Amino acid sequence: MAKAVWFPDEEQARQTRLYRLMQRFGISDYDRFYERSIQNVSWFWEAVVQDLELEWIRPYRQVMDASDGIQWTRWFVDGCFNVSHNCLDRWVNRNESRHRLALVWEGDDGAVRKYTYRDLWFEVNRLARGLSQLGIQKGDRVGIYLPMIPENVVAMLAIARIGAIFTPCFSGYGAQAVASRLNDCGAKLLITADGFLRRGKVVPMKEEADRAVDLSPSVKKVLVVRRLKRDVPWNEERDIEWDHLMTEMKPFSPEATASEDPFMIIYTSGTTGKPKGTVHVHTGFPIKAAFDAGYGMDVGPGDILFWVTDMGWMMGPWMVFGALMMGAAMLLFEGTPDYPEPDRLWRIVASHGVSHLGISPTVIRALMKHDVSWVKRHDLSSLRVFGSTGEPWNPEPWQWLFEQVGGGRVPIFNYSGGTEISGGILGGNLLKPIAPCSFSGPMPGMDADVWNENGQTVRGEVGELVLRQPWVGMTKGFWNDPQRYEETYWSRWPKTWVHGDWVEVDEEGFWYITGRSDDTLKIAGKRMGPAEMESVLVDHPAVVESATVGVPDETKGEQAVCFAVLAPGYEPGEELESDLIRLVEEKMGKALRPKRVHFVQELPKTRNGKILRRVIRAAYLGNEAGDLSSLENPDAVAAIRSLGTAEANRV
Repeated sequence: MAKAVWFPDEEQARQTRLYRLMQRFGISDYDRFYERSIQNVSWFWEAVVQDLELEWIRPYRQVMDASDGIQWTRWFVDGCFNVSHNCLDRWVNRNESRHRLALVWEGDDGAVRKYTYRDLWFEVNRLARGLSQLGIQKGDRVGIYLPMIPENVVAMLAIARIGAIFTPCFSGYGAQAVASRLNDCGAKLLITADGFLRRGKVVPMKEEADRAVDLSPSVKKVLVVRRLKRDVPWNEERDIEWDHLMTEMKPFSPEATASEDPFMIIYTSGTTGKPKGTVHVHTGFPIKAAFDAGYGMDVGPGDILFWVTDMGWMMGPWMVFGALMMGAAMLLFEGTPDYPEPDRLWRIVASHGVSHLGISPTVIRALMKHDVSWVKRHDLSSLRVFGSTGEPWNPEPWQWLFEQVGGGRVPIFNYSGGTEISGGILGGNLLKPIAPCSFSGPMPGMDADVWNENGQTVRGEVGELVLRQPWVGMTKGFWNDPQRYEETYWSRWPKTWVHGDWVEVDEEGFWYITGRSDDTLKIAGKRMGPAEMESVLVDHPAVVESATVGVPDETKGEQAVCFAVLAPGYEPGEELESDLIRLVEEKMGKALRPKRVHFVQELPKTRNGKILRRVIRAAYLGNEAGDLSSLENPDAVAAIRSLGTAEANRV
């Protein structure tokens, strides 16, 4: 395992919000603070809420109540709290913060819009009143199928303000994927746009939304944002112009929502079956997101948080609530990181003064193919922290980001958790050294461990990532499917959340995710996460990115089959395949020699860069691939299925 390469500056560390929180309780040593945070999770989360100076409509009488079982823990019992008020009114009511920057938007075409907290508050109040006049009430569900535009944020906050519940849908979904979510939650209204721009081309959206609504009998009205002002089909009985609803300028008082009232249902794709609707409440997801952003990554007033994502993925809402709960600004970007030139991402960072940039390893692997001069032409001195999530790192792209982009001064805050978590289980730490590709350990308040198949703590070997205690932000089950929730996370060991990640903790105390436990290979009795073999492959100059899956083998139980995307200038062939197989054998041992290395144009992945290994394996073996609604590039699946068919015929 790697040694630390980034070390905190002592003076800067003392200025972080996390260190100041520790000092409030007379603690200077981070490890001691973490231990206290899991010895008494009730104390810890109350300390966070008090330090954030959140505003309650009615104070809570008890921090947590697990009397219905750990999996159904209730937080801030009997309190009333509205997240829209705490994201906006709390800042607008103060002279020093009402005119502070809250949101920056840049379109694919370079258009820019900016909103102060007061600007955003006005827009949210106008929409809240309009939605109320449409008959949207507390508890109603509203689908949001919008691109990365400011109206997306306005819609989320306005829906929460009136006590209704929003369901964000990935902007790249087709009608069937949107309809499945609208039907599952029983949405009454869909908010969409006429279209958006991607790589300079118009992407129609209203037409797809119409098809989704035609499949969703619960949806009565469609609210349309004119992003492109293009002609679109119009149903006079069903469709409403966004601008026609934004007429009243009077403030709209936030609903007195209870702590445990849902404000969001966000769907996460299942390996099989329908997507899971994770339920999040006013005092859950927003507080966890605020802690992880504000104390983990040190996001605060004056900072600009920019995560390359979509609102349909967890990190979209996370960015919204993480930034606004902390009094910072967020940046929304409609386009792609390398259009119209390979420096688009770096130009955005420089032109808007981004302080916190969140990216996936997949994005970096794509950008590092271009000459580093594209990076060097921009002043990136505003950057304080890189955030990364979505995939395990390989050493080469990690080092490229750290050295070439960050100049060795910007820490990479590796971050992993999930939609059901409201943020991170594992994270970096700005108070401790950081090693390449690693996590510093569990986030404060997250009682995480690594267990073997017998439920025993292990170090120095791969095991299951588990959580032994509840936390603020844990999902309130799956919408209308509590049994599936319990079976998915709580059924393997009593009172223990099993997350589904394989993790290893090394002798230095650094944590590494080696892959999803359902992606794990077991070759000749040796258990291995795919990231280890993939890192060996991408060390070869010919390979840009790779994926490894296990296929059945009569002798070894399983054998590895690898898929590689080649760098420009390299051609696929038997000689290169032999070289790569030999490289893996040299680095990892003869027993782990892969059966094949296939060359592909691209790997199946989501818009936010997560490689779907379960889909690769299923397609290659000719099996049902499960829910594919989050896929960015379905053609990649068809190509892999063809390779699998050809291999089966060859054998």
